[in-house]
Amino acid sequence: MKKLVLIFSLAQLLVLVSCNSGGETATSTETTAASDASATSETMLLIETGMGNIKVKLYDSTPQHRDNFIKLAKEGFYDGTLFHRVIPGFMIQGGDPDSKTAQPGQALGRGGPGYTIPAEIGAKHFRGALSAARQPDQVNPQRASSGSQFYIVQNGPVPEEQFNQMAQQSGIQYTPEEKDYYLKYGGTPFLDGQYTVFGTVVEGMEVVDKIAMAQRDQADRPLEDIKMKVKIL
Repeated sequence: MKKLVLIFSLAQLLVLVSCNSGGETATSTETTAASDASATSETMLLIETGMGNIKVKLYDSTPQHRDNFIKLAKEGFYDGTLFHRVIPGFMIQGGDPDSKTAQPGQALGRGGPGYTIPAEIGAKHFRGALSAARQPDQVNPQRASSGSQFYIVQNGPVPEEQFNQMAQQSGIQYTPEEKDYYLKYGGTPFLDGQYTVFGTVVEGMEVVDKIAMAQRDQADRPLEDIKMKVKIL
């Protein structure tokens, strides 16, 4: 039980750090993506990195996040940005425009496009989930997402006892299939109901694993820059 409490404490700490790192500072005004952004039910994008490529599919159930991600990709917003925060057994995070010109050791995670996106919370944080970072509840009770920063869940299988405890604590009702997926393949169920998941990795989870294992500093920034380029397929 002590071990489980420690895991919950660590999970909560990681959530708070992730929220703070993924926040916006330019404005608190919620805006939506440009109206001319278009998508289909099978919108695929490729995140290219020096460690390999990650293919992701965007969800139609989160149209504002989907259209915003497409809009930014079309504009080349993500090209040259870094995966600036990586934690093995948890997630990899990127999308901060300030990272394009960041010096070694420079703190990152506060930049964005100048707007947030209203929450579209619903999809689960299975391994490979593409999710939006955000500021913590204390300053963001509506749980609006960062306009550009995102993370990809890397965590592996969740022990059944831990999953049951997390589900009981959150009050979320999981289907047998959802529980089975967490137990077999992994994810971060302690984030369910708190962040917007707007897509999933369909190819390249081995690249996500590789990035998560990169050597990093005390702020979890990789010692060697991991740049990305995002394009629509």
